Amino acid sequence: MEYYSQKAAETFPYTPGERPERSSIKINTNENPYAPSPEAIAAAREVMGGGRGSRNAAGAAEVSESGRADGAAGTDLRLYPDPESDEVRQAVVEGEREAGGIRLDPENVFVGNGSDDVLSICFQAFFPPVGAEGKALLFPDLSYSFYPVYANLYGVPYRKVPVNERFEIDSRDYMTPNAGILFPNPNAPTGIYKPVSEMESLLEYTLHKSLVVVDEAYIAFVGDAGSYHNHGRVSAASLISRYPNLLVVRTLSKSHALAGLRVGYALGRPHLIEGLTRIKNSINSYPVGILAQKIAAAALQDTAYYAQTTARIVATRERVTQRLTRMGFRVLPSSANFVLAAHAKVAAQDLYQLLGEKGIWVRYFNMPRIDNFIRVSMGTDEEMDIFLERVQRIVEGEA
Repeated sequence: MEYYSQKAAETFPYTPGERPERSSIKINTNENPYAPSPEAIAAAREVMGGGRGSRNAAGAAEVSESGRADGAAGTDLRLYPDPESDEVRQAVVEGEREAGGIRLDPENVFVGNGSDDVLSICFQAFFPPVGAEGKALLFPDLSYSFYPVYANLYGVPYRKVPVNERFEIDSRDYMTPNAGILFPNPNAPTGIYKPVSEMESLLEYTLHKSLVVVDEAYIAFVGDAGSYHNHGRVSAASLISRYPNLLVVRTLSKSHALAGLRVGYALGRPHLIEGLTRIKNSINSYPVGILAQKIAAAALQDTAYYAQTTARIVATRERVTQRLTRMGFRVLPSSANFVLAAHAKVAAQDLYQLLGEKGIWVRYFNMPRIDNFIRVSMGTDEEMDIFLERVQRIVEGEA
């Protein structure tokens, strides 16, 4: 730890899911099993261009008198990107209107380098707020494990609020003086969804006192047939016009199959967006590159494509849940693109190890209350059939 600052020496960073060989079945990090929208791919090609450009005898690119490589592709990459990602913001606004009739303006949207980046900025912008001495940020005890990492990194006092015996987030448990509230909806790693109607009492309680941040990384998978076109019914974004203390965070990693792109955004009243922007511009004015902005905007506009892929994932989730239940698993009621499941006779750690030996990677959390569960992301139907067949053999003692 030589040369470390005290902060670096004392930090316990987030541990991402394992990255096995590509030949494996990787269903451990909640990635989308399907390709991004063809429109998103076309946007990438448009930015990069198709030609190799002119080259001299030595193979080097020819440069014209204008100073630009003659016919070279991707010349826009020499420019700094739009610092506010206005094209993405407009695409988000249009998508919310189409998906659920939620009326927003670009001033209600903040774009960052993935939702993790947006959440990190939230911690710096809002927690703890001015005048919150002695109060703590509240988030669930079973939740996204990056939350306590951020809190420790930025010196934010926090308290973990236990989910109830059904693994649900109960709003009543948060109605206590606090410096802010943060939770995913659907929650992770449980996958359990909290209806929008149950959030209103919490927003009323904290109104003019503290901020409520709802992390909607998995919101597109709520419902029996997918809800890509039902955000107005299932998303907390429908409450933004009524509550100035609400911020909704989203990502393109899950529903839009763009985990490798790193684009996320927040929705809220303009004063909250301004708070995020103040911190962003004090760290990095250009967090989202030109290529990422173009791809993200095109993906957000192709709502029909993502409605189809989301519905496929939801259908797979329901089929896998039914099969696991018949095998003797307890499967929590998931509204995400994964399930959390525990078997009465086979330990989760054994399942994790035995599946890994066959190149099937799921997530195991060695944590109180869920240390007998495995989290299984939804892959393609073919991948899930292989997973289910292997699990069947394990529970029958044929491993």
